[in-house]
Amino acid sequence: MGIIRAVNLIFDYIRHDEETDKDEVSHALRGVNLDIEEGSFVAILGHNGSGKSTFAKLMNGILLPSDGTVYISDMKTSDEEHLWDVRKTAGMVFQNPDNQIIGNVVEEDVGFGPENMGVPTDEIWKRVDRSLEAVGMTAYRLQSPNKLSGGQKQRVAIAGVMAMKPQCIVLDEPTAMLDPNGRKEVIKTVHELNKQEGITVLLITHYMEEVIDADRVVVMDAGHVVMDGTPREVFSRVKELKRYSLDVPQVTELADELKAAGMEIPCGILTIDELVAALEPLLKRKEA
Repeated sequence: MGIIRAVNLIFDYIRHDEETDKDEVSHALRGVNLDIEEGSFVAILGHNGSGKSTFAKLMNGILLPSDGTVYISDMKTSDEEHLWDVRKTAGMVFQNPDNQIIGNVVEEDVGFGPENMGVPTDEIWKRVDRSLEAVGMTAYRLQSPNKLSGGQKQRVAIAGVMAMKPQCIVLDEPTAMLDPNGRKEVIKTVHELNKQEGITVLLITHYMEEVIDADRVVVMDAGHVVMDGTPREVFSRVKELKRYSLDVPQVTELADELKAAGMEIPCGILTIDELVAALEPLLKRKEA
C-alpha cells in the first residue's frame, strides 16, 4: 500500500441559494481511487474544474471527504486526532507563494514551521541550512522575500515545507503564476528533492511539459480519473487528451501529426531528441 491512498473518494461543494432557500450541490470528485507509492513522482493533470485542486486539498485535511477515505501513511485525514501528524507527513505548496511566506527574512520564514512543531533551536537551524541548500537558496537566506523573484519565492516556500521533514510534498499548481524560467527553476528543484531526498511528490498542474519526467501521470476530468500511466503511455493518446480539453507537449503533437501522415514514428514521443532519433533512420533511408 502506498503513502497516499484515496478510496472511493467523493467531495461535494454545497452552496446555499438565498433566493430559492435551497442547497445547490456541485460534485467535484466522484469515486476516485488512487494509490501512490512512497518515493514516487506523480503528476495529476486536468483542465479547470476537473477536480485536481480539490483532490490536492484533501491530501492534508484542508478539506475533508464528503464520502470515502483518504489515508496518508495509513492515517485517515478525517480522524481529528491524526490531523497534525497528517499535515507533518504531507506538506502543501500552493499556487501563490505570497500566501505561504510570512517571515521578513528568508531564513526566519523557513524556520517558522519547525519552530511551531516544537523542534529544538539547534535542530531548527540545521534544518534551515539543509532546506535552503536543497532548493539552491542559501545565498538569499538573509534577504527579504519581497525582493525575490516569483520562482525564488516558490523555492523558499518549498524549503519551508521541507524544513518540517514531510515524507510527501503536495504541490497545487505551484508554477501557475510564474514565468517560463521560474517554472523551470521550481520543477527542477522538485525533481531534485524527489531523487536526492526520496520525498514523494504529488504535482498538480496543467502544464504538459512539467510532467514528462514524472514516474506516473494521472488525468482527471469531471471528478473522475480517466487516464493513469507513465508519461509515454498517457501522451500516446493525443486525440483522447484533446477530448478532455488538454494539450500535449508540442513535440509530441508534431510527432503524432507526422505519424498520421504516414511516417513510421513510435507513439508517445516526449522530447526533441527522441523525435530526431526517430526521424534520422527515415531520412537516411530516403537518401539511400
